[in-house]
Amino acid sequence: MPIEAELDLHPFAPRDVRSVVAEYVQAAAEAGLREVRIVHGRGSGVQRGNVQAALERHPLVTAFRDAPGSHLGATVASIRPAGITDDTF
Repeated sequence: MPIEAELDLHPFAPRDVRSVVAEYVQAAAEAGLREVRIVHGRGSGVQRGNVQAALERHPLVTAFRDAPGSHLGATVASIRPAGITDDTF
């Protein structure tokens, strides 16, 4: 599957979201992407919380925020290049 700057989580089972996000961020960093948009939907906010928890724990994520204009339905994450773990990046 090609890695693009946006991942829509709707096709995935809720129980798989955290692992899908972690694997996607790793693959996106390896593909040279520095910012990604993850669409989780608005709903009750559970998936948003799961996505942001996964991003918070991922060593390649330098920052994340709610995507502008998505009304809390997507999160944008900034990622460092794969292989660089120094916080000075």
